[in-house]
Amino acid sequence: MTIVYEKSKGLTDTPFHYCPGCTHGVIHKLVAESLVELGVLDDAIGVAPVGCSVLAYKYFNCDMQEASHGRAPAVATGIKRVHPDKVVFSYQGDGDLASIGTAEVVHAAHRGEKITTIFVNNAIYGMTGGQMAPTTLVGQKTTTSPFGRDEAHCGKPIKMSELLATIDGAKFVERVTVDTPANIRKAKKAIKRAFECQIKGEGFAIVEVLSSCPTNWGFTPLKALDWLRDNMIPYYPLGNFRDFGEGK
Repeated sequence: MTIVYEKSKGLTDTPFHYCPGCTHGVIHKLVAESLVELGVLDDAIGVAPVGCSVLAYKYFNCDMQEASHGRAPAVATGIKRVHPDKVVFSYQGDGDLASIGTAEVVHAAHRGEKITTIFVNNAIYGMTGGQMAPTTLVGQKTTTSPFGRDEAHCGKPIKMSELLATIDGAKFVERVTVDTPANIRKAKKAIKRAFECQIKGEGFAIVEVLSSCPTNWGFTPLKALDWLRDNMIPYYPLGNFRDFGEGK
């Protein structure tokens, strides 16, 4: 029998712990497939901090390192400098990267660290109880903004891709989503390109992936994807903000 599809060798056989409808599993798959297709799985080292992705070390079939909340870019920097021949990536959520870890990711980009960051933005703190995150939309209800995010009190949601794209050391910046098969294919292309940026020694690369959180949003999985399309994508437009191949 001809095998037309099989689970990526970049993933272990450990069942995911993510909630039904969460797209972390899809994103894991894309990262794993990219590492395999680029032939760097055996040379890859991932860094997972605190958050829903905290157990990523169980899922990726490569060396993994845990980091404190928000500190994954700093840990990845240390690993890459000690092992410059390895492909080092961090896998972070928005409560992690865009809040307590803002300084780490901004300065890693500023220094042009040759690491790759996968940034999962679901506009809320997931694992810790559904609190408002820096990426929570205006009017969005969370456990710490029960009446909706108030722009006058909290400001507008931070747009990390746009911010990082202004930094010279950031050589690849793209925002994607995984709500449809077509967008999943585009997301994989971006993730693979981000790893190529590191492999070619160009500098810092980040892919922001708009994701759903049905549990903390209080929606069914399908309704959550509708909400993402209707609310997140208009505020966080998809597209490439910087590519190391431009002008070459």
